[in-house]
Amino acid sequence: MKTASSITTRAVKPVSFSRRAVMGSLAAGALVASVPAGAHAVTTGNGRAQERRARARQVRLEAVRLEELFPLPDQPSNDDETRYLTRIGNYSKGLPHDQRGEVDPAAYDSLLHALATGDPHDFEQIQLGDGRPLINPQAGLAFELQGPDSHAVAMAPAPGFASARQAAEIAENYWMALARDVPFSEYGADRTAYRAAADLSRMQDFGGNGPSGRVSTATLFRGVASGDAIGPYVSQFLWQRTPFGAEEVDRRMRTALPGLDYMTSYPEWLSLQNGCDTAEDLLLDPVTRYIRNGRDLGSWVRHDVIFQAYFNAMLVLLEQGVASFSGNPYAQSRTQRGFGTFGEPHVASALCAVTTRALKAVWFQKWFVHRRLRPEAFGGRIHNHVTRAAAYPLHADILNSPVLSETFSRTGTYLLPMAYPEGAPQHPSYGAGHATVAGACVTILKAFFDEAGILDNAVEATPDGLALSPYAGAALTVGGELNKLASNIAFGRNFAGVHWRSDAVESMRLGEEVALRYLAEEKLCFNERFDGFSLTRFDGTRVKI
Repeated sequence: MKTASSITTRAVKPVSFSRRAVMGSLAAGALVASVPAGAHAVTTGNGRAQERRARARQVRLEAVRLEELFPLPDQPSNDDETRYLTRIGNYSKGLPHDQRGEVDPAAYDSLLHALATGDPHDFEQIQLGDGRPLINPQAGLAFELQGPDSHAVAMAPAPGFASARQAAEIAENYWMALARDVPFSEYGADRTAYRAAADLSRMQDFGGNGPSGRVSTATLFRGVASGDAIGPYVSQFLWQRTPFGAEEVDRRMRTALPGLDYMTSYPEWLSLQNGCDTAEDLLLDPVTRYIRNGRDLGSWVRHDVIFQAYFNAMLVLLEQGVASFSGNPYAQSRTQRGFGTFGEPHVASALCAVTTRALKAVWFQKWFVHRRLRPEAFGGRIHNHVTRAAAYPLHADILNSPVLSETFSRTGTYLLPMAYPEGAPQHPSYGAGHATVAGACVTILKAFFDEAGILDNAVEATPDGLALSPYAGAALTVGGELNKLASNIAFGRNFAGVHWRSDAVESMRLGEEVALRYLAEEKLCFNERFDGFSLTRFDGTRVKI
């Protein structure tokens, strides 16, 4: 049994701001205050305006002190950037490359220079390839007023270029690409799924093995959190009827046509590494379908509003009347009910609010710490190594994997087949934005809803995705299906070929940490008598905030 941990607040002594510093800021125009002539203090809440202002100041100071309780973490990388001076292990998409797909050193140095100085002018001097812009590196330098600063949380180093873990993860990416059109419900009878499970089971260091140490077709491509291995692959929150106020969301989606793979020719691959902006778009199935395979999941996470899945989950939970958390101060109230605090608008706004905090945190990790290359770039390294156009320190587990010959027989190259014509977006791989937001938003929902609740009317999609049928297996809990939802969204990006397994798993943990610390500061602001939020982390540990 894992032990419970607790994030607590403490009372702090008032700290005086320097009046000279404040007045200097006002004179410089950094702060703007407007007080009407003759204005007087008015009664507000529990006291006069000045008293309220002092209390508001105290709450903000307490939030500062709360953050100071957390030591600043180390920010370790895997050292590939110093180990390989040609930068073969790091992200460089959008910069100019040679014929082997290795980045121009001066261009990479221009990126490093901008990241080192943080000067907006230097970001404008980064040497691009064919002009497609990089995505928002300066977001990693933005500050936050609630929750942890983006530099105050950390991730474990990404697997190294030559490691057994990296070899196993890229093998999973290739198998995901080959199995994109196989319905999740038919993995048990599918040859490709069986071969994938057998191959990943023999890997020296695959992080997705089940309790037996082996991967089966029942655990193939699943996450590792509680609930991920129970019931259908797809979370109920991606299938179930979803009310949206007076409207209703039809959960069938426009998905890509089957059999479409991109970036399977070397000239196309090299062009996209150089930042070519392809005019091609996904060819869509004219028939809308429920998510039933990896291609559908990859299509869903290409067009979603980034917190959309969790907002929908909230709507499903509210519709089904799932009890809110046991500590809700209004649960037993005779005279009041929650709204702006501990009510539906509170939950909805928290999902939106924590999203931007999660993105700032992961953008710092992407650009300023890890700069991990995308799976498509590693696929180019494999192709050039196997065809002897270059020699790289690739682990034997991937070179000996049958997935490479299977890929070559289908596409004629050893490149990783991509689900999107543009391939990966123009920012580094580790951590993953979708996965970090997934971890943050699911943590918010587990704080506000009863994780032990059972979801009503469980369903699963038919193999063609045209209908939903009743699900008759083990009971599906709110907590388990929320964990599964986070994994679905994170792994949907892996199915598309744009992220690695460790991107998904470690980024969900990063988002979880951001959300826990956001909630700890949120707790300081309530007037209600409130004992705190309790929830289960992805690793099974109970935590109280």
